[in-house]
Amino acid sequence: MDIRKCKMCKSDIIGRRDKIFCSTRCKSDYHEKLTKVTLKASDRIDKILHRNRSILLELMGKNGLHKKMPKIELDKKKFNWTYITHYHINSQGKEVRYLYDFSYIIFSDQEVLIKRVRRPDHGQED
Repeated sequence: MDIRKCKMCKSDIIGRRDKIFCSTRCKSDYHEKLTKVTLKASDRIDKILHRNRSILLELMGKNGLHKKMPKIELDKKKFNWTYITHYHINSQGKEVRYLYDFSYIIFSDQEVLIKRVRRPDHGQED
């Protein structure tokens, strides 16, 4: 017979074959720790994404719909190019990166085209 160990405390498990925790306390502790680790990582990433969005909003202005500018202007404000919410490749083969309600394309001449993406089915709040 195979002795199974608790995923949390490593003590022997008695009961059903598919059981992975020895008690509800261990199960609860395990999921609580997992949630804390996940929130810590997502909070860090959310801060970067929100900061990047604030930079784009500041450069575009509240009512701006599109603007082309040198990439260095965003670099000066410490824009983090690594974090985006999603992207796609457009019909010209350019990567369009999205950051919530903004999109941008980096061109080979180190210029960036920033656009505000407004969806008719969602209200805009800044």
